[in-house]
Amino acid sequence: MAAFAPGLERMRALTAQLADQFTNGYRDGAEAARGLIGPRPRPTYAVGIGGSAISGDLARAVFELETKVPFAVVRGPALPAAADHDSLAILMSHSGETWEVLSAYDAARRQSMRMVALTSGGDLAERAERDGVPLIVINPDMPPRCSVGLLLGSILGLLDAWFPESNEDRIGRVAERLRAHHATHARRGGLPERLAARLGRRFPFIYGDAPLLPLARRWATQMEENAKRLAMFDEIPEAYHNAIVAWDHIRASDARRFAVFFLEWGGTAPRVRASNRYLERMLARKGTLGVRVPLESSDLLEALLEGLILGDLTSLEVAARGRVDPLPIDAVARYRSYLDGTSR
Repeated sequence: MAAFAPGLERMRALTAQLADQFTNGYRDGAEAARGLIGPRPRPTYAVGIGGSAISGDLARAVFELETKVPFAVVRGPALPAAADHDSLAILMSHSGETWEVLSAYDAARRQSMRMVALTSGGDLAERAERDGVPLIVINPDMPPRCSVGLLLGSILGLLDAWFPESNEDRIGRVAERLRAHHATHARRGGLPERLAARLGRRFPFIYGDAPLLPLARRWATQMEENAKRLAMFDEIPEAYHNAIVAWDHIRASDARRFAVFFLEWGGTAPRVRASNRYLERMLARKGTLGVRVPLESSDLLEALLEGLILGDLTSLEVAARGRVDPLPIDAVARYRSYLDGTSR
């Protein structure tokens, strides 16, 4: 068996757990909300790095479209000046040792903010238990980037009272649809295999409109961690006011090295779709590959979660084609070791 195969199969198996993770997270979040979350919405700050932060981004997309709750994602140790005792901090670290999240925890505590911690253990769990902060425990036996569904479900369960109506029935319905999406996409010759084959050795750009921008980021980061391939993401229609200039001027000899994935869902505006087709034609003339990735659901939550499955499986197919083990991320461990050494 090739050295990369066990890691590849484990990561593929973990993608099949997304629906269960999502529903379990929602249940755990709803339980943690008791006594913490009242009917009055509060400004909310989801704090995390990597997959934790992306789960916050996905939640924010849903909140921005469906609620009036001020929701921000913090990727760093400092909370915004607007965060105060009337705000809620959701602090997420898979290991419980992410220094940026621990610093934000201390800042939130100084501000007397309402807090909830999501972690598998470590210093974050110890601080939460010491301070009486509600704690949602996540599975320590999976790579942090595979916990995104659990974290997203937890956030939605935690803040369910702030939606116009409860998401409980919707969560079950979306989970069933996710299982069907996974069965379709994971089969031999499915869309992820075809996308990976079309990408080949090209450098991928992932484009999505504002609701899908967190998904575009996720596709890029999964390509980087799973397939060990650099990737970029951008927001549309913003890209049509700047990046399009560079695409217009790129030399044909360079253009063939790139591919652009256009993420679209049932809520993508017709004018945005037309803009995508315009760029697609421009790219074709230059020799750049343009690929449409349709997520047809008009329910943003379902579209985002299907997109997670599709992006994760595509990155794993790219890893398989490159005979790369998607599991290890040694560079991150070396970086953390270096940083620990400089702080002593």
